[in-house]
Amino acid sequence: MKKSVFLSPYILLIIGVISVSFSAIFIKWSTAPASIIAMYRLLLTVLILVPFGMWRSLTQRKLNKADWFRLFISGVFLALHFLFWMESLKLTSVASSTVILTLQPAFTMVGLLLFYHSKTSKSRVVSLLVAIIGSLIIAWGDIGISGQALLGDLLSFLGAAALAAHLLIGQGLMKKISGQSYSFVVFLVSGLALLIFNLTTGVEIYHYSLKNWSIFILLALVSTVFGHMLFNMCLKYIDATMVSMSAVAEPVIASLLALVLLNEKLIALQLIGGFITLAGIAIYFINPHQKTKKSTRR
Repeated sequence: MKKSVFLSPYILLIIGVISVSFSAIFIKWSTAPASIIAMYRLLLTVLILVPFGMWRSLTQRKLNKADWFRLFISGVFLALHFLFWMESLKLTSVASSTVILTLQPAFTMVGLLLFYHSKTSKSRVVSLLVAIIGSLIIAWGDIGISGQALLGDLLSFLGAAALAAHLLIGQGLMKKISGQSYSFVVFLVSGLALLIFNLTTGVEIYHYSLKNWSIFILLALVSTVFGHMLFNMCLKYIDATMVSMSAVAEPVIASLLALVLLNEKLIALQLIGGFITLAGIAIYFINPHQKTKKSTRR
């Protein structure tokens, strides 16, 4: 990648984190079922990307059956991520739901070790732990003990695991296709998977208010095109753990947005946790050019 600041993967990560941080706010504003919100978010994103012809490069690449299967599985994991996480937001607060998503770098780091034989430095492991501790402090006074809140926490946990799997699969495919083409395919697969889910479970497909349709569009444009798609593009230049790690800032930004836009109060512990989380991220990126070490094992 060129060194132009406008093309830097780190600039793209910053834009992506801010964009996805609005997801929780948009979802909280919507009265539609989580599966419907996720489905239209993805299908509308695909419609937005169609004019740019992002699928055309796929015909110029030599993708084998295994590659296409991995694209399909990656899309299914992304659909599961949105389904689980969006439903969790219906059951618990923004801080509680987004904070558990900070576990995704841990899943990603383990996945890179197991499937790509990659190693990481001790300082990055420490920074990950610091950031996660900070994020847990954010939600310390907000994670409810009711059955509904605990179910929301569990769904957010499953959503984090599904997103990590999606990123890990994408890491391997980035050597063959562009981030844009990868995004187009997995968004389409995810949207269609959720459409099938909604049709088979009898969820209402069409009749939603103008407000809800506006939220679907905002999620597609802001949180997906300028969020998840930028994350996918970054996978070509930096490893999946770093992409996941940058998203640890989401609970901090989302909690502040919830304070202003949803009137969800923040307590002192959450503010302290926010500073700790940002400190962990700063430690991780203190040497951005440090390469992830790859084992010589095959």
